[in-house]
Amino acid sequence: MTWIHTVLRVLVGAAFVFFGLSYFFQLMDMPPPPTDETKDFMGVLVPTKYLAVVKVLETLGGVLLLTWRFGPLGVVILMPVAVNILLWDVLLAKSFGLGGVLVVLLTILAAGYRRHFAPFFTTGPSG
Repeated sequence: MTWIHTVLRVLVGAAFVFFGLSYFFQLMDMPPPPTDETKDFMGVLVPTKYLAVVKVLETLGGVLLLTWRFGPLGVVILMPVAVNILLWDVLLAKSFGLGGVLVVLLTILAAGYRRHFAPFFTTGPSG
């Protein structure tokens, strides 16, 4: 594992832990929704506790990236979260912000763990 992979793992893991915990401990203020669609969507995510589950997954995945043993599992947990952040950015907020950056960084991390993910990319029958 190169030092770049280690730095990315720590930065991405720390970011997800911070943003996940900030939801529960109000470490920072949530910005107002930029559009009516985002306001409506948040109006569904928050009362149903869906956003709380996502924030737990963010925190768990970030902690797994920060530990030196479970990085691949952290990538598996965080990639769908990052893709949903990207979809939020593109479809609702009409930008290519943090979600795009997170997807790219997690893809680089997944490439660093390619030997762990290699069995998913084989062809033919298993066994």
